Order: sequence, then structure tokens, then C-alpha cells
Amino acid sequence: MASQNFRRQLRQAMDALSGPPSPALSARVRASLRETPERPRLYWVAGVAAAALAVALVAVMLVAQAGGRLGPLPVPGSVPGGSTSPTPTPPSSPSPSPSATADASPAPFLCAASRPLSVQPAPPVAFIDAIRTGTHPGYDRLTIQFQNGAPGSIEVRPQDSTTFTESPRGSTVTLAGRSGLLVIIRGADAHTAYTGPRDFKTGYPGLLQAHQVEDFEGQVQWGLGLSQPGCYRFFLLTSPDRLVIDIQTS
Repeated sequence: MASQNFRRQLRQAMDALSGPPSPALSARVRASLRETPERPRLYWVAGVAAAALAVALVAVMLVAQAGGRLGPLPVPGSVPGGSTSPTPTPPSSPSPSPSATADASPAPFLCAASRPLSVQPAPPVAFIDAIRTGTHPGYDRLTIQFQNGAPGSIEVRPQDSTTFTESPRGSTVTLAGRSGLLVIIRGADAHTAYTGPRDFKTGYPGLLQAHQVEDFEGQVQWGLGLSQPGCYRFFLLTSPDRLVIDIQTS
């Protein structure tokens, strides 16, 4: 239908021209009219191709918008969030706990009265749960162990005799030996967690006897009977918490 209208308009235009058209011009026009029906087919093919291209462009735009909202697709060797998988590192070895050997402390021996040893922070009451004695080359040892932390104050007093006052009764007790040490532990309890002996007769060269002389109102005292006046040292160790008292023998 479009070709017929085109031909009619063309004839009308040619009739309006002055003079009859030349035979050559008429032949060219007829040839053009014969080729005209083929051109719409080419236009249709081109239109289909353009539509397909437009659909492809729209699909690409939609994928790009979705990628902007959801984030980029993961690539091989990556983890969600875009970071690459970290290289595993071997776990570090834990720090060793404080040494609990007999020679763990370098504290020097004292041969006179000592000042109190204070501990902060300390529990309201440190519960004694073990007491041990032992002998080593050069010294004898008394160890008082605590269940829940070291007490707040410790003091060791040397004395010329082995006679001690038991509290709160006020009676006296005389231990073996020629001189003594009084161990005072403030903020401690020796009856809640401890059920062992309260008197040790050792027969060691320096520490002959250890005897508890007080466990009353948060204070614990032990009297030590020594073979002779001598030097001593005391210090705290951990894991477990314990008070160590060494009596020098050589």
C-alpha cells in the first residue's frame, strides 16, 4: 500500500513538470519503483537488530545496578567481604608459669630483724590449705600455702629463746632448739581449709621444730625452734600462692 501511494505521488510530480519526461528518466524511475519493495525488508531487519541490541544493553544495565546493590561477585580464593583468605599462623606458645622450684627466689639471707612484707591487692582472708617442711643443701624450709591468694601482711621476728606465747589462751610453749623465729601472718585463716598437723618435729640441722601458736580473728602465728641463732629469708611464690621461710644451715 505504501508503494502505490509513493508511485501515485511520483506520477503527479512528474506530470507537473514542464514538458514530457525523457525515456531515460522514465526507465530510471521504473527501476527505482521495482527496487522500492525490497527496502522495507532491509529496514525491518535493521530494526530487529537494533531492538535486540537495545534489549542486550538494558540487560547489562540491570546486571550492573544489581551488582552495585549486592556487591561484587566473589572471585576464587576470596571470602565474603572481598578480603582474601588469611594465611594460617601457628599458635604462639603460652608463657611459662612462675617457677615453683626450691631455688626460685634470689632473696638474700637476713641475720637481723626484718620489716613486714606487704601484699596488695590481697583477699580479705587468705585461707591456709597446706603446710610442709623440707631440708635442702644449705638451708631448711617451711612452706605455708594459701588457697585463694597471699595474705596482706607477713612478718618474721627472730628471738633469743624458743619459748612462745599461745594466743588467745595466753599460755606458753617451749620448742626444741636454742633460738627461735616468730612468723606473723595477718589477714589469714588456718582452720577453714587446713586440717593437717600444727606441730612438726623435723630433726633437720637448722629447723628443729615448727608449732602453730595462734589462729584467731584473722591472724595466724607459727613459732620456729632453731638449733642455733642463724640467718633466714622469707618470700612469696605463686602457682600456688605460698610463703617460703628458709633457715640457713651453712
